[in-house]
Amino acid sequence: MLSDSVYPFQLPELPYAYDALEPYIDRKTMYFHHDRHMQTYVDNLNKALASYPEYHFRTLEELLTHLDDLPEEIRTAVRNNGGGVYNHDLYFDLMSPPGQAFPEELAEAFGGEDNWKRQMKAAALGQFGSGFAWLVRDPSGALKILALPNQDNPLSLGMQPILPLDVWEHAYYLKYQNLRSDYIDSWFHVINWEEVLRRM
Repeated sequence: MLSDSVYPFQLPELPYAYDALEPYIDRKTMYFHHDRHMQTYVDNLNKALASYPEYHFRTLEELLTHLDDLPEEIRTAVRNNGGGVYNHDLYFDLMSPPGQAFPEELAEAFGGEDNWKRQMKAAALGQFGSGFAWLVRDPSGALKILALPNQDNPLSLGMQPILPLDVWEHAYYLKYQNLRSDYIDSWFHVINWEEVLRRM
């Protein structure tokens, strides 16, 4: 995971083939989303930190957890681009070809798989403009769902990120155009529940 990496950050390889999630997420979207969009966040994060060697030893997770420690002139760039790197790294890592069972722990916490999907979808559809819906643990240890705008990250709110759903248009527009709801329904098929359980 890039969360433990330090400057200069590198684009990780996609952990499966570009077409591995078809028909739910298409090859072209995966290529542009990972190789182009995520690479831009990596490049811009490195550019923001280049002249600040005192922060080169901090992991990506440390940077996002302690944004207030950063100089004001780079704080927004690290928040946006560091969040973009972290969020996308987790998003890609927590997808896989379909077929995994819904975790019992989540079923217990949310009253069943359908209720969890309903809440996650409501958060994703309710996010005006770009952003992510998140499954998180709050500081008390409770599992919760929330939506955050742009590339904001739960770490900055003192929460543990577990599972992100990217609802920026570049995540789905090539295949689904403006049909965010259809994309969300497809994403439910390709969640890597084994990795989600490990993070939980």
